[in-house]
Amino acid sequence: MAAANTPNYLDPKVLERIKRLDVRARLVVEGFITGQHKSPYNGFAVEFAGHREYSPGDEIKHIDWKVWSKTDKFYIKEYEEETNLKTTLIVDASKSMGYGGEGWCKFDYAATAGATLGHLLQSQGDAVGLITFNTKVKDVLPPSARHNHLKEIVHTLGETVPDDRTDVGEAFLELVPQIRSRGMVVIISDLFVDIDVLGKALQQFKLRKQEVIVFHVMDRDELEFPFEDHTRFLGMEGPEEVHADPRALRKSYLEIVGTYRKEVGKVCDKLGVDYALLDTGEPLDAFLSRYLAFRKRHTRKGRVR
Repeated sequence: MAAANTPNYLDPKVLERIKRLDVRARLVVEGFITGQHKSPYNGFAVEFAGHREYSPGDEIKHIDWKVWSKTDKFYIKEYEEETNLKTTLIVDASKSMGYGGEGWCKFDYAATAGATLGHLLQSQGDAVGLITFNTKVKDVLPPSARHNHLKEIVHTLGETVPDDRTDVGEAFLELVPQIRSRGMVVIISDLFVDIDVLGKALQQFKLRKQEVIVFHVMDRDELEFPFEDHTRFLGMEGPEEVHADPRALRKSYLEIVGTYRKEVGKVCDKLGVDYALLDTGEPLDAFLSRYLAFRKRHTRKGRVR
């Protein structure tokens, strides 16, 4: 978790008042670094990449002594975090992402998370790209390490407005061929998609040797269903509405949501995909701290299981 002295401006209700997305992202990064008390720029990708010949100034701890014993030459182990990792942020901009109980909607939170990750990754010299989608693929910005490219990514996210439909099944499958080079894929979505379609898309990413991370964006209302009085529930895509007593629905609703999250988690676990809940009621720096700690705990022999 983030340190107890995390600045108050990292609270979602305070951060949402800052209109400029680039400013919000930088504040989250600064607060995250303060909470860590050390460089956070590792833990995203530590996949073993290969060897290179030792050069004066290289750290001795990275020498592969097994190779030395066979060749009588010094070689350094290289990992993806020491090379130019290519990361593509895939952000859901469908209608359901426009929901928000108070203040920020889910897309605002997702966009801020994406911009923050972009800053973190670019700060360690990695290339970052962006894909937005709703019922189809929208913006495609291939990964680049140029500083101006990150500005373009943040601008695109800042200008994006959730669409008027939530059916993203076809779009999920269209995402795969958009990424042509091996690297890391970070999907930020509320996952309003059939579980089989999600599984097929994730499997295709893995077959293409992509490291995949899924951040499941959910509003606190969706997680807790806190409504008490007789409530009028409005449809996201049309004029449909339902009048109901939420107290009579809460138990079954929470069971359905819990079951779906477990199914998503099982699919991700089976495919070797990282899955993490992105709760819009939680400060982003706290989420990032917890997630990176998870990555480090589950890293074995240079690979993330």
